[in-house]
Amino acid sequence: MSEASISPSATASPAGTSGRDQGFSVVLITLFRGPMYRDVDERLWHQLLKHQAAEADHVDVLGLQVVVDEAEGYAFLRSQPDDDRPEVPRLMARHALGFQVSLLLALLRKRLAEFDAANADARLVLTRDEIMEMLRLFLRDSTNEVKLDNSIDNSLKKVVDLGFLRRLRGDENRYEVRRIVKAYVDGQWLADLDGKLDAYLALLGRGEEDGGSPGARRDEEPT
Repeated sequence: MSEASISPSATASPAGTSGRDQGFSVVLITLFRGPMYRDVDERLWHQLLKHQAAEADHVDVLGLQVVVDEAEGYAFLRSQPDDDRPEVPRLMARHALGFQVSLLLALLRKRLAEFDAANADARLVLTRDEIMEMLRLFLRDSTNEVKLDNSIDNSLKKVVDLGFLRRLRGDENRYEVRRIVKAYVDGQWLADLDGKLDAYLALLGRGEEDGGSPGARRDEEPT
């Protein structure tokens, strides 16, 4: 799901790039640090589009590709498919996510799709309580509310760290859903989501009837 960041020193210019303007270097360093958003820095976004072909050539030698969604206003680096360059080691490692984090990402993606279908606004903002209610249906009832709150807060922090949620300045209980989640939870995965959630609820119900728990598992990336 997420890919480990690497030191910006890995972006040292190959032969023939020393004459490019400073914007090229700043864009590459920013991309190696994480996703880039148009609404965060429009000037830097302009530089990204200006040098897009050169950026693609630069990271290609590292087995990476630049993904740019101009309509949604985000860009990020992604490893090329392993089948395309089997001899090139992966620069960015894949990490499996816990079930609750994967579930939260899927629910946020679904909520964003519903929001886009019914609203003209560009930003989906959810409160912590709203996110908690989204997750509560799929979490076992617990008399230990503090433990449940801590569990949800840990998942929220992880999703914020991954860049799919952004806390609103001045209000730590409200979060903007970043549209880059659409690139990681694709349309086919989303179309299959209802069936997957129904299956999990059935598993959860069987666990309760048996007096046990369906247990947590580490899911693959929802891409």
